[in-house]
Amino acid sequence: MAGERLKSVSPATMKTPQAAGYLGFQTSTLETWRWSGKGPRFCRLGKSVRYRQSDLDEFLESHSSTSTVSAQAAEQGGES
Repeated sequence: MAGERLKSVSPATMKTPQAAGYLGFQTSTLETWRWSGKGPRFCRLGKSVRYRQSDLDEFLESHSSTSTVSAQAAEQGGES
């Protein structure tokens, strides 16, 4: 049964420094985002924090824009 649960978890997980490098941010930025709830999804296993690559990719995709106007509108909470 435990083996079945392990199979559903992606093996592509990263520690905070690896995830920060993958996203192009400082480790402290991800730590701040975790506290404020603004960053990508993460898993806490005891004291260990891990990020799935798929969650990091989803975070990047959700913050993608096709123009600076649409990016500014998204930051202000509106759409253009």
